[in-house]
Amino acid sequence: MVKELIIDSTPENGVTIALLQDKQLVELNKEQAGNHFSVGDIYLGRIKKIMPGLNAAFVDVGYDKDAFLHYLDLGPQVQSLLKLTRVVKNGSYQENLLNSLKLEKDIDKAGKISDVLSRNVMIPVQIAKEPISTKGPRLSSDLSIAGRFVVLVPFSSSVSISKKIKASAERTRLKKIVESIKPANFGVIIRTVSEGKGVEELQKDLLDLIAKWELFTKRLKNVEPPQKILGEMDRASTILRDILTDEFTHIHVNDSSIYEEVKSYVQEISPELEKIVKLYKHKEPIFDHFGVEKQIKASFGKTVNLQGGAYLVIEHTEALHVIDVNSGNRIASKENQEDNALLVNKEAAREIARQLRLRDMGGIVVIDFIDMHKPQNRKDLYVYLKECMNEDRARHTILPPSKFGLVQITRQRVRPEMSVVTNEKCPACDGTGEIRSSIVLLDDIENNLSFILEEQNEKGVTLCVHPYIDAYITSGLISRRLKWFFKYGKWIKVKSNPAYYLTEFHFFNQKDEEIKL
Repeated sequence: MVKELIIDSTPENGVTIALLQDKQLVELNKEQAGNHFSVGDIYLGRIKKIMPGLNAAFVDVGYDKDAFLHYLDLGPQVQSLLKLTRVVKNGSYQENLLNSLKLEKDIDKAGKISDVLSRNVMIPVQIAKEPISTKGPRLSSDLSIAGRFVVLVPFSSSVSISKKIKASAERTRLKKIVESIKPANFGVIIRTVSEGKGVEELQKDLLDLIAKWELFTKRLKNVEPPQKILGEMDRASTILRDILTDEFTHIHVNDSSIYEEVKSYVQEISPELEKIVKLYKHKEPIFDHFGVEKQIKASFGKTVNLQGGAYLVIEHTEALHVIDVNSGNRIASKENQEDNALLVNKEAAREIARQLRLRDMGGIVVIDFIDMHKPQNRKDLYVYLKECMNEDRARHTILPPSKFGLVQITRQRVRPEMSVVTNEKCPACDGTGEIRSSIVLLDDIENNLSFILEEQNEKGVTLCVHPYIDAYITSGLISRRLKWFFKYGKWIKVKSNPAYYLTEFHFFNQKDEEIKL
């Protein structure tokens, strides 16, 4: 699998990062300028309200609305965190690590927040979810600092290993290495990418995280609520930290300052991959040059077309997301209905897994697949969907199909859902209506043409389009129409109609009757 990262920086839209796998867009991330509440940021908050009924507190971290801190997100060692905050603030704690700090007892898992916190108490908190819709940030006081290979967890002593590292010998080796180099009163989580890494790489990563903790301790002494104590890296560096592997072939950046930052970071974490970072200098927009913009327009929106003629309808509500799978033209397939339904459902499952990552859809997702009567086919679809979701870094749970044929997915939501406007203003109605994006017009025409010629076996087909589209299809020595002739073995007549709007097209048969699609 070949991976590429395309980073587009503009003053209006901030930084947009596209992750491509085998040239297909699978993730899109936006980092708006002035976003002060990113996941992983650590603030010194002040308790504003205690809500015994919710067993939670509202915390002032400088956002318009108070942030939410639930009892279950306090962390077992919250008393030690509060103690550290007090002693650092009054100047009686001179260390930057936790060697001489006597840890408090773990709090009761079934306890009450009023027994731990009270109004106006200062407490360091970490952003667990960014502000979404009308809600403020979701917080955790179970602090952690993430690195490339390991995650540093203060007020702990345990060493845990990613479940994706299966080999017991490797798990034992990594645990021994980390236990020998970690400082006292710090726990460590060993990440999946640590597999096969040596002592030097793990130690360097751990020392970087310890340095960040020391910086946190120094700043804690001087900051006042609701100031930020420690910030997460920018979005591009965070993505590279989490997913950069030897599978990456190119990282293209169109901004010189971000290019230098990315190149420096890649040189630090994977020096052998430094050469893949390229500064984009062409006049054409970077997303247009690499085909990202076209994929964005085709992938977002209410309807998403699949290759075989099937399509998805994606609806969003405040409570959940609903995805309906429709067979479309695939109903004319030669396979029997059950086998055809399985093929369409598997194709839809692959695209749904991509859409969840691409749009960063979180919460509850309900999928209405095409009905299948054989239990084995339903099981095969469930297994296939789980395989397709393996690439998703967000935590998720997939339930087997219900008796109504619905599949439910819960997916971790830590940021607002990615939303992209995919419609353009209609030139025929001066902006009073909206039409499908012109950037995918030729794809739509060819998909319908393929169905008409190969599935319906129509002869003497005429395509009627706007004059501009007519000129585009027929002009040139090797025109688009000539390519169609070589592909399908049939000559397509093209007529222009100036009354059509730019993206309007219709097909007619030999009798000059419109072919309904």
